[in-house]
Amino acid sequence: MKSEYFIVLICCIIVPLMKSFSREINFYRNPASLVISIALPFFIFILWDIYATSRGHWDFNPDYITGYRIYNLPIEEVLFFIVIPFCGLFTWEVVKYFYKKSS
Repeated sequence: MKSEYFIVLICCIIVPLMKSFSREINFYRNPASLVISIALPFFIFILWDIYATSRGHWDFNPDYITGYRIYNLPIEEVLFFIVIPFCGLFTWEVVKYFYKKSS
């Protein structure tokens, strides 16, 4: 299926994105830190991916991507470096919230 990678990303982000607006967890209390925490690894790994794919170290199976590309990277790969760090940071904040609540 041409959109499988994209569908996996949507499945990963849907619940964290919806729940991130909860007032209890207060995920967006420091938006600058959130942006920096996602942007820094994003740029490092995007540059790495661009370099590695240009050298032929790896590629992406066209059977599982939509075909839209940015700097010769599938849009899904670019979104991966936004979606997964967002989900990781959200999970960390939820764990901290429940740890504080149980203490």
